[in-house]
Amino acid sequence: MSINFDQKQLAAYFVCGTQDIPGQRLTTVLKRALAAGITAFQYRDKGASRLTASERLALGKQLHTLCEAAGVPFIVDDDVDLALALGADGIHVGQSDTGIQQVVTAVSQQMFIGLSCSTLAEVRVANQVAGLAYLGSGPIFPTSSKADADPVVGLANLQELVTASSRPIVAIGGITEDQLPALAQTGVAGAAVISMLAQSNDYQRTVTAMRTAGWLMQ
Repeated sequence: MSINFDQKQLAAYFVCGTQDIPGQRLTTVLKRALAAGITAFQYRDKGASRLTASERLALGKQLHTLCEAAGVPFIVDDDVDLALALGADGIHVGQSDTGIQQVVTAVSQQMFIGLSCSTLAEVRVANQVAGLAYLGSGPIFPTSSKADADPVVGLANLQELVTASSRPIVAIGGITEDQLPALAQTGVAGAAVISMLAQSNDYQRTVTAMRTAGWLMQ
């Protein structure tokens, strides 16, 4: 049974793939993150990942099962075919990925859709696209987690994007625990993080900080 989108799911949004946790098992990391209280998980296995397509599918099934048991939405990054094969709750796509209208046509009846938007122009175009659940904006701060990251957005520009958007925005990119209160002041609905949680020495502290940052809940 798919989990429907709720803005509250953006509060503590964990993004991770095998390339982000060298020497660790992704299933183990996800179990720890779910136990700590993450509100959404995005399976983003790419870049330095050495998984074959069949291995990525098999691992995705395990991860989806863990999320399902915890009642947390399981979101796939970019790959429509993989998202459909896994029966994902959601898919997140970027500006340079498959055309957003094609994605909406292919999956909107089966899962919710998130779209990366880092400029006012992109947000205004997204406002005209029916079928989107939320937008992801960033990198808010410099990040080393994505080799193909867009230019840094910054807090002031992020606030402009939030004001312009007709959908809730989750911030991503270079976020640390200390920056969460200032981030919440921009009006975003939450933070999507890779390194902040994957490299944390205390998952419970990190996720609690995310969940209690004071995000705008409309």
